[in-house]
Amino acid sequence: MEGDAGAPLDEEEISELEDNIDYIKPFMRNEGIEIIDSIGVFDYDSHGQFVTPLVNGAECAYVIFTDDGIAACAIEKAWEAGKSDFRKPVSCHLYPVRISKYREFDAVNYHQWHVCRPALELGKRLSVPVYKFLRDSLIRKYGEQWYTELCEAIEKKSGTGKR
Repeated sequence: MEGDAGAPLDEEEISELEDNIDYIKPFMRNEGIEIIDSIGVFDYDSHGQFVTPLVNGAECAYVIFTDDGIAACAIEKAWEAGKSDFRKPVSCHLYPVRISKYREFDAVNYHQWHVCRPALELGKRLSVPVYKFLRDSLIRKYGEQWYTELCEAIEKKSGTGKR
């Protein structure tokens, strides 16, 4: 929603977007469609990395808003409706976790940001920690074994010993 670049994209996700854009467009806002038609399904950030295009330099071209003002993703809406086989970019699926890639490892960090405050409050109220909320996306990125080891490490550190 805010920032100087769109969501990070892996190179293979560009092909996924190109293959599915005709199924995604019916879920998009006109402003987003105009950008996609103008520059394509992706753009570059200031470091030359692939990102989703922005509308007016602010919002992701794929963002849509529900009647109550909640931001949602047109890509995911197309997937939920069974129209597309691409769920959404993994960077979006993982958010508010961001990945920093290093030569020998990925740093997986929570990105604390004011726009996530309502979700964090709901998670606290429901007793759902971020890593459990992001279970599917973490498994999508790193696999079931990695996620199991993450849970074990967190539970060992917290002393809960349960999943």
